[in-house]
Amino acid sequence: MLGIEWILLYIALGGFVGFMGGLLGVGGGGILVPLLASLLVYQGIGGDQVVHLSLGTSLMCMIISAIASTRAHASRDAVVWKVVGGMAPGIILGSLLITQVAANLKSAYIALFFALFMALVAVQMFMNWKPKPNLKPITFRGLLTAGVAIGSVSALAAVGGGFLTVTYLSYKNIVMKRAIGTSAAIGLPIAISGTLGYMISGWSKTLSVPYTIGFIYLPAFLAISIAISITAPYGARCSHHLPEAYLKKIFAVISLILSLMMLRSFVKF
Repeated sequence: MLGIEWILLYIALGGFVGFMGGLLGVGGGGILVPLLASLLVYQGIGGDQVVHLSLGTSLMCMIISAIASTRAHASRDAVVWKVVGGMAPGIILGSLLITQVAANLKSAYIALFFALFMALVAVQMFMNWKPKPNLKPITFRGLLTAGVAIGSVSALAAVGGGFLTVTYLSYKNIVMKRAIGTSAAIGLPIAISGTLGYMISGWSKTLSVPYTIGFIYLPAFLAISIAISITAPYGARCSHHLPEAYLKKIFAVISLILSLMMLRSFVKF
């Protein structure tokens, strides 16, 4: 049942995720996916496909934030468009293929993958690990392969596009500011292709679920997206006055705890 209380909860969730994303310059999928899954469970939406709905809806929410982030970085000439063009076909291919596979996977398997991946992200944030640059030139084949891998992981976790892309571009000797800006631009094809993939793969599986298009729950998408667009700029402003290194560690801990909670809810040991 969709009542005003659920809309308010989705708005609050979007506000929190948007603020944290703007504050830390990272995607809020690590927080959004497990909390959205929990809300859908309590609302009685999705049944066995609740994790799929959380992933698809989260990716659709990412479209709004990716557009805004790309415009901001492009205005500062921080996007390497040649890299975006080289990786985009692989990202689209990887995202579309993996969403078709994910539609036939149990929620428990996807929850397990999500939790393990967020554990990797948390360790990287704590250790502040960065790969040593590789001086070999970037090739189209390398960009295409990296795009397929990043698109696949991001579609299964609704996070990781930024983490994996920045790591890869740093390894390819692209300066950090441009790596972050390029990663933001790459987030757009990840979000669009992942959203389309979950729409298509879930089309016949959610016909009995109200307010859905495939694995997209429209009320949550609308409420969360509006809230993200409002609070993200405030988070970005606050980021200039707070110690980012400590905040990222806090963000990593919160994301990991929520992921483990989702794992406990959907995986029966």
